[in-house]
Amino acid sequence: MFHALRKPDILALTLAAASILMVTMGARQSLGLFVNPLNAATGLSITTISLALAIGQFTWGAIQPVAGAFADRYGSRAVLIGGLLVMALGSALTPFMQSGFGIIVSLGLLSAIGSGAGSFSVLIGAAAQRLPPDARGAASGVINAGGSFGQFVFAPIMQKLIQALGWTAALWSMALMILAALPLVGKLTRNERAPSRSAPGVQGQEAGVLKAVGASLRDPSYLLLHAGFFTCGFHIAFLVTHLPGEVQLCGLPASVASWSLAIIGLANIFGSLYAGWCVSRYRSKWVLAIMYGSRALLIGWYMLMPKTELVYYVFAAGLGFTWLATVPPTAAIVSKLFGVRYLATLFGLTLLSHQTGGFLGAYLGGLAITHFGDFSWMWYADMALAALAAAVNLPIREAPVLKPLTA
Repeated sequence: MFHALRKPDILALTLAAASILMVTMGARQSLGLFVNPLNAATGLSITTISLALAIGQFTWGAIQPVAGAFADRYGSRAVLIGGLLVMALGSALTPFMQSGFGIIVSLGLLSAIGSGAGSFSVLIGAAAQRLPPDARGAASGVINAGGSFGQFVFAPIMQKLIQALGWTAALWSMALMILAALPLVGKLTRNERAPSRSAPGVQGQEAGVLKAVGASLRDPSYLLLHAGFFTCGFHIAFLVTHLPGEVQLCGLPASVASWSLAIIGLANIFGSLYAGWCVSRYRSKWVLAIMYGSRALLIGWYMLMPKTELVYYVFAAGLGFTWLATVPPTAAIVSKLFGVRYLATLFGLTLLSHQTGGFLGAYLGGLAITHFGDFSWMWYADMALAALAAAVNLPIREAPVLKPLTA
């Protein structure tokens, strides 16, 4: 599969997109490590901080179709540069915020808007429009793996910075790391021209963004894809926000949480690459159904096991393999249904569904620990939703993948 990426220009473009996602996702997925330090330093309740991060989850999804539409219409360069600058600003301002409203503005809005503008929909859309069809599946896997590598790198680094320098200096360091990604935008968007304001849209007709969106929202397969991706967002947001709290409840050191998040990111590098390979060989809906089903089984195993460091690391590795590996098959289904002209917009809407689930995963986790003292009910809900997501992907309409002919 990866032979399609061997050309230097294709490989350079793919790696630039993957590197940008490494920074935006790595920084974003590490914010859960700041929940307890924020609680101790500001006196804000876990529920209040969880609400800010939950709003950030939803905002990250809500900005995806908007950023995608701007990128589809005017080009991705300005969108990516603006996103990185706003994300860095959100991280830099957070230490000055001492109220729940302030944390919502810095982390729930600024940081989330910035990371959303520099995330999957714009990056995969920008790459897909510059790559030949036979390279898109492999490229989406590599780009997605970049985000996972970011989590693997950022989580332990942020934990060490929090311990060594304090949480405020750690957030300022994060802002500098985000700004360091700006030169990569030029590599990804070199010689970019603003797209034509009208181009062949859905079903080969001339259609704008609004017509493409309207057609997609009438497609049952697209709506079923949204339902499954909603569960993915619930699952991921709950874990990145509250895994440090779960580890603390079990009496284990904070390093177990940071290393668990890092292991999730490392495992998802391989999972994302494997998902990219599967997209070019099998129907993406089957790939998604198996991924979601495996999560339900793994959560059930976790709930039955004693909570030791080894159990957390095994659990993290198992979850990590499918963590964000759902992105390549999901994007592939969207592109098969509607083409790549408005892929950034339509996949952005799918990510909005993902982050609606993310809002509930982050916020309900905070309510659960406040009212029940643990996360048991969240684990039950997570397991049930994963099983449901596996089921709703099965009826999706998708043509079989045509395997390449061999001599």
